[in-house]
Amino acid sequence: MTKNSARALYLLIALVVVLLDRWTKHIVAKRISLYSHIQVIPGFFSLTHTENTGAAFSLFADSDAHWKTAMLIAFSVIALMVVSALLWKNNHAHVATGIGLSLIMGGAVGNLWDRLARGRVVDFLLFYVKRYQWPVFNLADSAIVIGAGLLVLEILFHKSSGPAELGPN
Repeated sequence: MTKNSARALYLLIALVVVLLDRWTKHIVAKRISLYSHIQVIPGFFSLTHTENTGAAFSLFADSDAHWKTAMLIAFSVIALMVVSALLWKNNHAHVATGIGLSLIMGGAVGNLWDRLARGRVVDFLLFYVKRYQWPVFNLADSAIVIGAGLLVLEILFHKSSGPAELGPN
């Protein structure tokens, strides 16, 4: 795979994430009233329409600081610039790295889109067991976490393809 075809593939992955994220958020916003839920797997999973003014998984959502949204937008733009540069410079020898960066890019664009358009992000995936629950999240958050996980796995399990170390002669 050439550098340009790899870049095109990774940008396509990011675009698919953005489109799926926009579509799922649109469907949820149109069909599920705010704070309502649809139980999918009783005792484990519900679709729950919430709007998050904080970061991923509702971090900082309770803060009423007037600069919060601007800070989150600025952070997203900086993260996108860093991920884009890494994706562009990536030698694409490691597919997991390219896919991970693509997922992060698509997720960041999806949530940034909401933040710029409405000042908040639509979340709708709720996993829970009895009274314990994970914060409500969306497809973009999932893509970011999976992408970051791929990068961590790549770092942990990558075998160096550089020159062999010099041993005793």
